[in-house]
Amino acid sequence: MELRVLNYFLMVTREENITKAASLLHLTQPTLSRQLMQLEEELGVQLFTRSKHRIVLTDDGMLLRRRAEELVSLAEKTKEELRHQEKELTGKICIGSGELQSSQFLAQLITAFHEKHPAVEFELYSGHSDNIKERIEQGLLDVGLLQEPVDISKYDFLRTPMKEQWGILVSKDCPLAQQETVTPRDLAGVPLILPQRESVQNELSHWFGSYADQIHSFANGNLQYNMAILARNHLGCVVTIRLDCRFDGLEFVPLSPKLETGTVLVWKKVQVFSPATTAFLEEAKEYLSGMKEDVN
Repeated sequence: MELRVLNYFLMVTREENITKAASLLHLTQPTLSRQLMQLEEELGVQLFTRSKHRIVLTDDGMLLRRRAEELVSLAEKTKEELRHQEKELTGKICIGSGELQSSQFLAQLITAFHEKHPAVEFELYSGHSDNIKERIEQGLLDVGLLQEPVDISKYDFLRTPMKEQWGILVSKDCPLAQQETVTPRDLAGVPLILPQRESVQNELSHWFGSYADQIHSFANGNLQYNMAILARNHLGCVVTIRLDCRFDGLEFVPLSPKLETGTVLVWKKVQVFSPATTAFLEEAKEYLSGMKEDVN
């Protein structure tokens, strides 16, 4: 498969019309159709269901679209990494991060690096620890800021100095919103909206202790905003971390006993990075070392 043909394929999937896609690609319609037919022959599958006005992807076509997007993105990322000048550091650093208080640390680190290397660009991907790790493995991300608990045995890492505090987001007219803290007993049998990650759910199950069998979870998610909307509509309490944001009609109440989790900045072991990413990782080590000295 050629990247050129994959780009043709992706344009057709976006436009759902070969004639329009051919025009945007500055190709004739027969030329583009022939390229797609050759791609289907090469792969031995049917990618499209064709009609007079539009095309629809088959299941194989949808799989290829996902893989093609990853391959094209990785190719572009590789080009960016190789486009560096000897006198000035350039390139793009791709970083994944969850919705975390520790994002403040990441922002400070990027700011310090940008002051030294203003020509380097950053691309930020938002997600939870599991899908950030997946994208690191695929080569789509260079670095990830992950919330624990998380398996980092395959990575080099730096532990950040910040902790994520757990609590609930609950409607202000709920009696729980009037409490200073909430206990496992308070939440027993209450409709809960939990984080999506299984490892985090296990951590919360340990926190509930003897009340774990009374957890009533009716929904889960990975973005706090979407889960907060459910709580605002009185569908339950969101078990989540404290963030520097406010949601109208909702109150954050910490868990008791206190539950905190750490975060780690990770990257693949034995990996050859671009000059920009290598410099960024060195900056991260120096930055964290300086923070520890300030504390001491």
